[in-house]
Amino acid sequence: MRSTVAGKVAVAVLALLAVTCGGEAPRPAAPPIVPTTTAPPPGAVPGPDLLAAGDIAGCRSDGDEATAALLDASPDAAVATLGDNVYDRGTNGEFGGCYGPSWGRHTARTRPAPGNHDYATRGATGYFGWFGSAAGDPATGWYSYDLGAWHVVVLNSNCPAVGCAAGGAQERWLRADLVAAPARCTLAYWHHPRFSSGSTHGSTAAMAPLWTALHELGADVALAGHEHHYERFAPLDAVGAVDPERGIRSFVVGTGGRSHYGFGPTLAGSEVRHSGTYGVLALTLRPDGYDWRFLPQAGRTFSDTGSGRCH
Repeated sequence: MRSTVAGKVAVAVLALLAVTCGGEAPRPAAPPIVPTTTAPPPGAVPGPDLLAAGDIAGCRSDGDEATAALLDASPDAAVATLGDNVYDRGTNGEFGGCYGPSWGRHTARTRPAPGNHDYATRGATGYFGWFGSAAGDPATGWYSYDLGAWHVVVLNSNCPAVGCAAGGAQERWLRADLVAAPARCTLAYWHHPRFSSGSTHGSTAAMAPLWTALHELGADVALAGHEHHYERFAPLDAVGAVDPERGIRSFVVGTGGRSHYGFGPTLAGSEVRHSGTYGVLALTLRPDGYDWRFLPQAGRTFSDTGSGRCH
């Protein structure tokens, strides 16, 4: 760990010097994600379509190196970051020196979401500079894309910066986007979880209007980070009650590598809770449903697997 951290610190210093002297931190381009169309050999188990985690990189930790190795093992999967991509302030230098050596090598297949630490730099300019057009319009930070048969929505949960209120620009865009999308199955992700049993941050009431829109328009799965642990919920309705028929199954996956947080009182619908293991959530997205598996860092044994059907 010490040599890895020292190396990242050295790279971060060089990146900061480049920015200070009028240069820029590396900003890899992000071409459109094209799902692989190569059929697996007979009897082979399909690989995941999407790998996701949030709360990822820092120059004083090497947990992100452990989770980046999990991304290395599935080169055909898209990568979703669930916010707080790099600590502490999401600067150009931190992206170049701390995120770049680990998850940064997968930038070309990454579709990110911004977190509050990314916005610690005014306007999240380090975040938008690193990810470029893949992160959406820097004025808003929300966007959508299709992945196989699924429609994927990426929201900006930094509500003080961009607004999350009912009737606001983001909520109106979300409703219009979901109505226009022809896909049966919908996945959404962002940083601050609507529901969480975490003891550090917990649930995010400001996301209620966006969660309500997702529920009303039939979204199937939601991912978030912010709490540095793993939690899986049963499908929930607009107010957080278990709704097996029309609810949204949600996961908190703040296990990207930064640190570990604990849990407070268990919320209704919480089915699995675990802290102390870095890892990523692997999703296989079928035309009528999905399979999930939590992939732990090397040397750890915790996992969580299951399947669900789209509405």
